[in-house]
Amino acid sequence: MDCIHCQNEMITDCKVNVEGGMYGIKISKKGSGLFKNVSAKPKAAVCSSCGYVAFYIDEYKEFSE
Repeated sequence: MDCIHCQNEMITDCKVNVEGGMYGIKISKKGSGLFKNVSAKPKAAVCSSCGYVAFYIDEYKEFSE
């Protein structure tokens, strides 16, 4: 993954946690029908050159309709 600001390679697969909380962040989408809810834990990518941080999920295809 390349940084959108300086085009350097970003460090990926970083964990995301809320300070003071043990659960972190969860992204979810309610789908149609029974058992169609989709959720994912986001990861972060960090640019070591400019400090830009981007959040992403590996399960992005599960969110398409």
